[in-house]
Amino acid sequence: MAPPIATTPPVLQGPSAKEKKYDRQLRLWGANGQQALESSHILLLNSGAGVVGVETLKNLVLPGTGTFTIVDEAVVCEEDLGVNFFLEQSSLGKSRGEECCRLLLELNPEVKGFHIQKTIADFVKRSDLSQYTLIILVAPVGSLDVASEVSQIAWDLRQPLIYVHSVGFYSHTSVQLPPSFPIVDTHPDPPSTQDLRLLQPWSELLAYAKTQTADLEAFSDHDHGHVPWILLLLHYLEKWKESHNGEFSVRDDKKAFREFVGSHARTDNAEGGEENYDEALTAANRALTLPTIPSDLKSLLLEEECQIPRNSSANFWLIVNAISTFIKKHSLLPLPGTVPDMKSQSKDYIALQSLYRQKSQQDISEVTSNVRALEHALNRHIPIPDAEISAFCKNAAFVKLIHGRKLIINPLKHGWNDNSITTIIEHTTTMNFVSGKPSLFPILIALYGFDSAIAAAASVRPESNNLLAAASASPGFFTLMETYIRDVFGKLDSTSEDLDEALQHTLNIAREIQRSGPGELHNISSLTGGMIAQEVIKIITKQYVPVDNCLVFDGIESASAVYRL
Repeated sequence: MAPPIATTPPVLQGPSAKEKKYDRQLRLWGANGQQALESSHILLLNSGAGVVGVETLKNLVLPGTGTFTIVDEAVVCEEDLGVNFFLEQSSLGKSRGEECCRLLLELNPEVKGFHIQKTIADFVKRSDLSQYTLIILVAPVGSLDVASEVSQIAWDLRQPLIYVHSVGFYSHTSVQLPPSFPIVDTHPDPPSTQDLRLLQPWSELLAYAKTQTADLEAFSDHDHGHVPWILLLLHYLEKWKESHNGEFSVRDDKKAFREFVGSHARTDNAEGGEENYDEALTAANRALTLPTIPSDLKSLLLEEECQIPRNSSANFWLIVNAISTFIKKHSLLPLPGTVPDMKSQSKDYIALQSLYRQKSQQDISEVTSNVRALEHALNRHIPIPDAEISAFCKNAAFVKLIHGRKLIINPLKHGWNDNSITTIIEHTTTMNFVSGKPSLFPILIALYGFDSAIAAAASVRPESNNLLAAASASPGFFTLMETYIRDVFGKLDSTSEDLDEALQHTLNIAREIQRSGPGELHNISSLTGGMIAQEVIKIITKQYVPVDNCLVFDGIESASAVYRL
């Protein structure tokens, strides 16, 4: 009888309730992203029919946004019940923001929600907006000056702002990011992140490859068919160079080299071929490239904040400076250290993984030393966390810096000046390359015309209880929109027939918008709310790349387009 076991095996710890609840999203943006989301406070400045803003919050409450605040002056009316799923019959006559807040919180008890029944103008005048992580402003506000004021405050605070329209079948989302908005974890396509350094192997990797493949031809069929393809390519590169004066041309020799490698695969074995050689031939084109410094990173190295870091500089810029020092020394980026899956024996694959990880850690340690030296020189008392430096090193090739631009609220007053005339003409007259149909940019012009007409009506009839509905239904409302649109096209100063056609197309869109009045279609606002929520999550987590900077959606054609204004 076997002796009793002396110790009890440790209890296996399964995922926590929170990890189970948020499992799918944790796979997308990880624990750090979830923490950023849970620490955020979203401000919704709601107006109009108020559907798209609430639908956006729905898609933020479900994944666990920490806190939200709804500012909405409206009380619930019959029309609201037909389009807003976060209202019910008992909500009639009550604060719309309060009722939406109550029903949104039922979706996720871990989220906190607040409501304020004030006009946007009054709230902005008396509140400190710096406490919010991100602001969502829903148009039409009724006053272009108030919308411009919100944009300016957010810009001065370096605070992200999203400006939204949803009218009838059309919607528009503009993202105002701070002047400098860095993203380290852009989540590139995994195969593109592989940096194996086969053409510039470090000494330990080259020595290991030579040891493992020194007597390759004498290997048994089993061992020969399990040599990792990385070692195969390194082995045959050395063989190739021996017969080509020590050289390998990335541009000229790849095809012949692949044939050279393939000729050494064994075909007389039981499988009639070798999977590891097939992997080597498939990977050769991608893996046999010289490491380069991406253009986005090169532009970062030229930024003043990188070249002249200050004590007050963000952590991002100190790490970029440290990476710059590393590049100047090695002419390479730090090694990410990841190894793709491949046909091999476990011990060989683990040894290969270990080599890449050790090299990656050496590079990260060197960059960390550069950061610490810089912190000391700048007299910074709070060190940058090692994990932040490590994450930057592993993603260095795909780091992106977005230069945010201030929102265009009133293009005729400021925004679309002489310098952007050519761009506007191109946007309005070109065809959508996917659908072959007209550009979606005229939708944006028509929506701004709608804003302008509402603002004009508000200045004349500020006492109206339902200004949007009354204004859009008035006989002269379309004339106000048409005047605005013709003024915009008049500034383009072009006799192009395409532009004339675009003008008529824009006026047709304006008629459809005027027909819809202030009304939102729930399916359009719901879809738009989902798209906006995605952008909000990208911005809060600082992962993936957000829209830069204007997204237009046409619900009639089911088409979308992005413009940088």
